[in-house]
Amino acid sequence: MSRDLVGRGRELARKGFIFQCVIASLLVLFGLCYTGYQLAISLACGAIISILPTRLFAGFAFRYAGARQNNLVARSFSQGAKAKLALTIILFVVAFAGLRASPLPVFIAFAITTTSYWLVMFRDGTQERK
Repeated sequence: MSRDLVGRGRELARKGFIFQCVIASLLVLFGLCYTGYQLAISLACGAIISILPTRLFAGFAFRYAGARQNNLVARSFSQGAKAKLALTIILFVVAFAGLRASPLPVFIAFAITTTSYWLVMFRDGTQERK
C-alpha cells in the first residue's frame, strides 16, 4: 500500500514536471519569436528557477515509503523543503546578478511554471479521489 502511494506520488510529480517543461518551452519560444533574445533568456531563467527546485523537492519527498520509515519520510520531506528554498534563492541570485535577467519576465515565467505544476497536482489529485 505505502509503496503504491509513493509510486502514484512519483508519477504525479513526473506529470507535473513534464507539463512544467512544456509550458516553459512555450514561454521561451514565444519570447524568442515575438520579442527577442534577452526576454527569452529572462523567461528561461524564471522557468528554470521554478522547475529545478521543484524537481529536487520531489526527489526528496518520494525517497522513502512505509509506516516503519515514518521518521525518514518526515526528515526527507523537511530536507527537501529546505533544499528547494535554498536552491530557489541561489537561482534567483544567479539570474539577477550573474545573467542580468529582467526581473518582470523572470517573475512572470516563475509564476506561470509554478502555477502549471500545481494545476497538474490539483487536477490529477482530484481525479484520483473519484
